[in-house]
Amino acid sequence: MAQPQGFVDPTYPNHVCKLHNEIYGLKQAPQAWFDTLNGTLVQWGYTNKKPDSSLFFSIKNGNLLLILVYVDDNLITGADTAEIQHLISTLNNSFSLKNLGPVQYFLGFEVQRTTNEICLTQQKYTTDLLAKTQLLDSKPQSTPMCSTTKLSATISTPMDNPTHYRSIIGALQYLIMSRPDDAFTVNKLSQYMQAPTSEHWGACKKILRYLAGLIVHGLVYKLATRFDIQGFTDSDWAGCFDDRKSTSGYCIFLGENLISWCSKKQIVVARSSTESEYRALSLATVEIIWI
Repeated sequence: MAQPQGFVDPTYPNHVCKLHNEIYGLKQAPQAWFDTLNGTLVQWGYTNKKPDSSLFFSIKNGNLLLILVYVDDNLITGADTAEIQHLISTLNNSFSLKNLGPVQYFLGFEVQRTTNEICLTQQKYTTDLLAKTQLLDSKPQSTPMCSTTKLSATISTPMDNPTHYRSIIGALQYLIMSRPDDAFTVNKLSQYMQAPTSEHWGACKKILRYLAGLIVHGLVYKLATRFDIQGFTDSDWAGCFDDRKSTSGYCIFLGENLISWCSKKQIVVARSSTESEYRALSLATVEIIWI
């Protein structure tokens, strides 16, 4: 640490300021900590990529080792158990480290492991969300949304407390990280967050009642037997009553395991009147990065 430029005390140039806040109270603390950890891992031969700067990887003797960083919580995985233990010991020599053992709970995700598969669920997160909305003991629904449901920004009465609606939709957006079956419905309801109505809130409660009957559901990743890539996509074709735009979605499988999914509204790109008519689908580009 050093005195700020322009505020150096000429009498005590080597002294530093006494902080009245501990390091975690400063806005710069997370960035300073990540820069320190990043520099250390890069020095040890690890690399991170722009799509996810918090994911570090290294290939030694043909074995892949991965480190996922979230502030001061780290997930470490790889094929070589001895290399993992060596990394943990090395980290412990450079930083104050507490080894929590095999991952069971991380950022709202419960991890259940067997010999041939890993199951990721958000049971506690879902239960807390249902308790917050007082729908934990509600009657379960068989689907998150009826196929005949048509939502609009101009129909029904505006909500008295739109902040509550936005809070629940934001929580559902995090939940679809383990529940791709809700991605389309949550995307639909996210389009009305600026002025939600009672109709939108009713559709939101239907999603919550659907979740109430399937709290334990999540993603299952099995031991790979094949590595072919399959993609599926669909669209509701002008399903929005307000602007006649479509909502499209896709899911990508690596072998039997789902690795990527998305649901988003199409963006129509128009050219000038002197050019021919131009239509563009807004399906997100799927970028597969091979490490």
